Amino acid sequence: MQRYIRALMLCTVFAVLSGLYVYIKLLYSDVMLTGYGPKRGGFIPPKVSGGRRDKSQSEIPQRYHRYIMRQRGQLDPGGGRPEPVMHLAVVACGDRQEETLTMIKSAVLFCIKRLYLHIFAEDQLHASFVEVLDSWPGFIRSKFNYTVYSISFPNDNAAEWKKLFKPCASQRLFLPLILKDVDSVVYVDSDILFLQPVDHLWTFFSQFNSSQLAAMAPEHEEPRIAWYNRFARHPFYGRTGINSGVMLMNMTRMRSVFFMNDMTPVGLRWEELLMPLLQKYKLNITWGDQDLLNIIFHYNPECLLEFPCQWNYRPDHCIYGSNCASAEEDGIYILHGNRGVYHDRKQPAFRAVYEAIQKYSFGSDPIKHLLDPLEEELLKATHTYCGKTHRLFTMRLSQSLTHLNKTAQHER
Repeated sequence: MQRYIRALMLCTVFAVLSGLYVYIKLLYSDVMLTGYGPKRGGFIPPKVSGGRRDKSQSEIPQRYHRYIMRQRGQLDPGGGRPEPVMHLAVVACGDRQEETLTMIKSAVLFCIKRLYLHIFAEDQLHASFVEVLDSWPGFIRSKFNYTVYSISFPNDNAAEWKKLFKPCASQRLFLPLILKDVDSVVYVDSDILFLQPVDHLWTFFSQFNSSQLAAMAPEHEEPRIAWYNRFARHPFYGRTGINSGVMLMNMTRMRSVFFMNDMTPVGLRWEELLMPLLQKYKLNITWGDQDLLNIIFHYNPECLLEFPCQWNYRPDHCIYGSNCASAEEDGIYILHGNRGVYHDRKQPAFRAVYEAIQKYSFGSDPIKHLLDPLEEELLKATHTYCGKTHRLFTMRLSQSLTHLNKTAQHER
């Protein structure tokens, strides 16, 4: 009799376990179908920064939020592995919106792989950014996606960071802490113009060695006219310092490395380093966050990769005579119109390039409607030192536009 009871109990236990197994399988299948379980594929853009419900989250039209959600499915149209994507970040405050849009126009015009834009802007600019970017033709919109973020600084010192140097410029220092889901990003100032595909700049990431986590160009090539080695009252990188207008950032490494410094005997993480550095040097820095980056990489030179000046060509490279050897050999790859030269008459060669790209209409013949008018304007600038080197401004650009034209004709 006891044997029958034991057998009955074993059968009962087996039946219960079998039923529980079937129930778990059904529940798991239901979770997957309803979308609450883990999913594969698809690129989800990083969340809009801030974490609090502020003006940018409550007052921007609802179509903005619908747009952000719509973007999540576009980077992986086949539902499989996400397409390769390059990340480009820019900060726009004050009257820099039109300049920023022209920069973006130059970036998407030539890019080969898909581009994801991270646009940090004052709240009142958000809706107009969305309106303009959404109005661009479909064949251009298919090349990029974007998110617009509010300007965001640490609460305890937000006002101090925002007013450092130009409005909001120091936002770039906090990108590794805001874009936590992004591995690497190219940061550019709003006054940058790409004269060839962003893809070529992106390849510098593959050249990083195991210790490098950022890449920038020198501030100057000629020490006799350089600023840092003559006037700086703080440590700086290398012989002539670095310029942060074009900066590659491996943010995964930046978030994990302990940086040597002159404040503590031990290394500090990126988020621990910034505020003490500002407090120590704020009376000695002239160029704001760029000076802080120079101090950081002065003490951590092994973390930086230098790229040539043709990737960050500024008026300083020609106003005293041509002093960027890489540009003289291969042309200008990226134009940096600092000193406000896109908007005054002091350097007409720079202004001519900016206006040519700004006025160009997507889909029109790029040779006829961009390159030819630009070359005519550049010939009017030969009375200036920069104008005398006008061939450098179009050498790489003409190749990019010719390739763009051939691609467009082939697609027709």
